[in-house]
Amino acid sequence: MDFSLVLLGLTTYVLLWEKLPHWGNWFNWIIERLPKPLAYLYEAWRCPYCFGFWIALCLHAIVGTTTLNVLSESPEQMGNFGVALYCFMDALATAMLIMVSQLAVMAISGPAITGFQMKQEFMQSMAKDK
Repeated sequence: MDFSLVLLGLTTYVLLWEKLPHWGNWFNWIIERLPKPLAYLYEAWRCPYCFGFWIALCLHAIVGTTTLNVLSESPEQMGNFGVALYCFMDALATAMLIMVSQLAVMAISGPAITGFQMKQEFMQSMAKDK
């Protein structure tokens, strides 16, 4: 099992939906001026599974790798249909891993942020006491 597509897909998801919208107004300005179908896709693909499926298909075409090694070579007797079927099945598996990874990151980030905030408050209170 190769997690390259999962890692690339997850980082792309985090960049597009969690980081770029907060790094100034330029990205939101671009999104507001997109043609309506593209703006709809940006809003509709906030789901990590949906985005994961499409990014896995794109990355598979660009990079040429698969998440599941068993799907890297389709049976020759299936021809082009087998290649398309195997790409589809691999994208489904990759999308599931991207979604689970996104949920894990969100589950970890909540307590981590709370702990960081508590430490900052503690450090500020210690600085005031001196």
